[in-house]
Amino acid sequence: MIDIKSLSMLDMLPDNLKRDSNIKAAAEALDGQLQRLSEQIMKLPRFSRLDELDDDEADELAWQFHVDFYDPALPIEQKRELVKNAFLFHRRKGTPAAVEELISILFGTGAVEEWFEYGGEPGYFRVRTSDQTATSERAQEFIRAVDSVKRLSAWLETVILEETIQANDLYFGGSLHIGETITIG
Repeated sequence: MIDIKSLSMLDMLPDNLKRDSNIKAAAEALDGQLQRLSEQIMKLPRFSRLDELDDDEADELAWQFHVDFYDPALPIEQKRELVKNAFLFHRRKGTPAAVEELISILFGTGAVEEWFEYGGEPGYFRVRTSDQTATSERAQEFIRAVDSVKRLSAWLETVILEETIQANDLYFGGSLHIGETITIG
């Protein structure tokens, strides 16, 4: 079986034509064009190579798949993830799961809390994330993205940016006594 990636015109010629020097030269001259065409053909099935898309291909597919919150300025890894998940987003639009998936792509970590989980007003939700790139500069981009996948009846109340630090020498103590006086000496 002949692999199309390594196909040569000489491979397709019958033996009697391979002996003709003019035909052999023409076949070798066409090999370069055939190889370039073969490379182009391998790029056609974009779905099988979503992890290999370049910026232009990702931008084009995002437009075709109606990724409403897509930003061409995003890093290529995030673009690829958004394009890969476009159909899932459209299928799950209007659910907290869609918002959480979006948060995980844009910020890496995060969670959605519905109003009844934190005692908020009915119909509201908030987002918690610990990603330090969730800055006020990216706020408009994030709000636009959330608006495209959330329920129309739900409203983003706030985005909580959590920061954790490692405290090595943290000591805590407490005491409670009810009753007689105790003297510690």
